[in-house]
Amino acid sequence: MKRLALNKLVDYIVKDPEGHVDTIMDMLEPLLPESLFPEQRAAFRTAFEQKNNWYELAMKTLHLNEEIVPALLKTLLVEANFLAWPKQEKARREYECNIPWAILLDPTSACNLHCTGCWAADYGHKLNLSFDDIDSIIRQGKELGVHIYIYTGGEPLVRKKDVIRLCEKHPDCAFLCFTNATLIDEEFCQDMIRVKNFVPAISAEGTRETTDARRGEGTYDRIEAAMALLKKHGLPFGISACYTSQNAEAVASEEYFDRLIEAGALFCWIFTFMPVGADAPVELMPSVEQREHLYRFVRAMRSKKPLFTLDFQNDGEFVGGCIAGGRRYLHINAAGDVEPCVFIHYSNANIHDVSLLEALRSPLFKAYYEGQPFNDNLLRPCPMLENPDCLESMVARTHARSTDLQCAESAEELCAKCRPFAEAWADAADRIWNDEADPQHAKRQTPTQGMSESDLERFERIGRAGRTKAELA
Repeated sequence: MKRLALNKLVDYIVKDPEGHVDTIMDMLEPLLPESLFPEQRAAFRTAFEQKNNWYELAMKTLHLNEEIVPALLKTLLVEANFLAWPKQEKARREYECNIPWAILLDPTSACNLHCTGCWAADYGHKLNLSFDDIDSIIRQGKELGVHIYIYTGGEPLVRKKDVIRLCEKHPDCAFLCFTNATLIDEEFCQDMIRVKNFVPAISAEGTRETTDARRGEGTYDRIEAAMALLKKHGLPFGISACYTSQNAEAVASEEYFDRLIEAGALFCWIFTFMPVGADAPVELMPSVEQREHLYRFVRAMRSKKPLFTLDFQNDGEFVGGCIAGGRRYLHINAAGDVEPCVFIHYSNANIHDVSLLEALRSPLFKAYYEGQPFNDNLLRPCPMLENPDCLESMVARTHARSTDLQCAESAEELCAKCRPFAEAWADAADRIWNDEADPQHAKRQTPTQGMSESDLERFERIGRAGRTKAELA
């Protein structure tokens, strides 16, 4: 009955977005538990009342291709969030481990590009998760309430046919894909329209000069052509940007954001370059000054641009710190290794040998579960980049092995590359965190920020000082 009511609400909104927007939240609130995404719901209500840039983004989304918008919203909002989250919370309580909101997986190690600083470029073309492997992962995930699956790689669209077949087989799931966009063509756009539950996140990093320098000459033009094709068909897509020392000025610029919006992008996910891999070019790591600039720039853009932007390092304060280790997501590589993070290539479990739930209860994942957040300053969320001692310790005491598909790298070697930045960023992060003039300051003094009900129950169960329900009361 709840699914039916929520789906009817989606149909009501899509039928006349501008005319019905003022009543959306009043109709939605009675259908949802009070504890479900309260801050996000308040933000949506404010956007609709003020008709601000977020309202503009919502209207832009609702006016995309009418053949897919209703179905995609029902899958993404109703199945993958409103109905899925309570089921995930129940599983977190029952199994006393992290249960992800989304699962990232590599259909293949193959890629048609060879980008500087990308470990996948060195993996070769030999490893693949079979169709049945991925189907099994999705079926197991749905049992735990997971209805969002994000393809990474390699280049996932090397496996176009299987990607689309999985969309068809699981219409109650939303599929996103990090792609270099060079394999998006007219046929694939028609496939997207047909399945209605697939959204690409195109790797697009700054100017023609910075893009072609890292990813190969001509890549920029191919990305532009793919975005133009998606826009022509009214298809939803976003951007994935790897933020490096070389493109920092280009990515954190209003001109870049305006170009993405004009191209038709709905979202931009920004990832800080991580020195993963034995031969990773450490010089691509952004400086402390560049990272702080990104922090302030993204927050300024959120107040005026119709683009949903996530800065995965600096936004730790909104999601309770590190979201990896299955807390909100995990990663499964093309060999089947279940890794806590797309950047953390260590594991105790392989999906060919254990179930998804068993992997979530494996020693390394339990160490994440018990250790998160890894720092009470949530602007220092990562156990590798900002708290390297944490990752070294977890890998050592859980006897996790390196799952790097090309060249094994010890946690000590990886963390040694991160430690100078971690020490330098600590001072800046503490200064920002304790700035009383910052609009976020009051929320930062509340240990519940970004935490779910199951997070608070976990703190109480493991005795996490300062964060248990009893101490907060």
